[in-house]
Amino acid sequence: MSSGRDGFRRACATALLAVVLGVLGVAPAWAAPGDADGGAGPTTGGWPLDGTPTVEEGFDPPPPDLPWLPGHRGVDLEARPGQRVLAPADGRVVFVGRVGGKPVVVVDHGGVRSTFEPVEASVRVGQRVRTGQVIGRVGREAHCQDRCLHWGLKRGTTYLDPLVLVRGTGSAGTAGTLRLVPSSRRSVVVAEALAREAARKAVEAAATGAVGFVGGPLSAIGTPGSHGFVRPVPGAVTSPYGRRLHPVLHVWKLHDGTDFGAACGTSIRAAYDGRVSRRGSSVAYGNRLFIDHGSVDGHEVVTAYNHAIRYVVGPGTRVRRGQVVGYVGQTGFATGCHLHLMVWLDGRMVDPMTWL
Repeated sequence: MSSGRDGFRRACATALLAVVLGVLGVAPAWAAPGDADGGAGPTTGGWPLDGTPTVEEGFDPPPPDLPWLPGHRGVDLEARPGQRVLAPADGRVVFVGRVGGKPVVVVDHGGVRSTFEPVEASVRVGQRVRTGQVIGRVGREAHCQDRCLHWGLKRGTTYLDPLVLVRGTGSAGTAGTLRLVPSSRRSVVVAEALAREAARKAVEAAATGAVGFVGGPLSAIGTPGSHGFVRPVPGAVTSPYGRRLHPVLHVWKLHDGTDFGAACGTSIRAAYDGRVSRRGSSVAYGNRLFIDHGSVDGHEVVTAYNHAIRYVVGPGTRVRRGQVVGYVGQTGFATGCHLHLMVWLDGRMVDPMTWL
């Protein structure tokens, strides 16, 4: 639920970065000579941060035919200033500098390129990097109150879900691999990828509207209600997970959680045993609380509770299932009193109702 203002700012910054790269004479990734050897094979991508970071906000670009509309053209990963930033795949550094006042690093992987911000670089333009190599440290930036790394991925002028580089968890249908290919093969590979994406979208369009893993199979998470989690408030579902017309921004975007209708002041209860990992606020989500539940039925589970009036627990607090952690409110982008519940499994955002 990032604001339209943030989306506009990021779109402007991205456009400015493209102009900067053009001025510097950096060729587009799909046309740059020598980016991949003819014999290069498939290369598995990885996370740009150590471990398996939490995806704070997923990929939600504007429609391809309306690219100027607000949207989230990458993913925000939970991070702290000073944290190491890693190359998610082999490549060459093509830009290091500041764009719109923010420190940015761009790595060309041969056909696609990753953009990271805010990053204080430890690499130089032209330097070759390997998967997992440190390219800098997370800097400071107001977009998410110094709490995230924004990772973008582009093929030419087309935005892609960066999570395609991480075990196939994204939405571009690349099965979790980044293929480095010679220039003579790129048009064929791109056409194949687009065909896979079209097929994936056709399957989604034929579905009944259920949304589970972002790019993952629903069967992988078991039966809803079988994991011991409870609903944090007694209210009915007023807005499910999925694409919708945002009630405040009035743009079509992913609704990244489940809304439960409840009166302001209603107790919010922990969905399961865990430890409070973060408490804060944002323009869009209002007052937020994150609980790390550890490993449950083979998955690392994190829940987030949003729009509360206030919370009565803080970072480091151990909570039990059903324990009161706060009270329903209307903070942030909210048109009424409710709880917006979010769930991540193994760092991947999922529909909460496929797990509760």
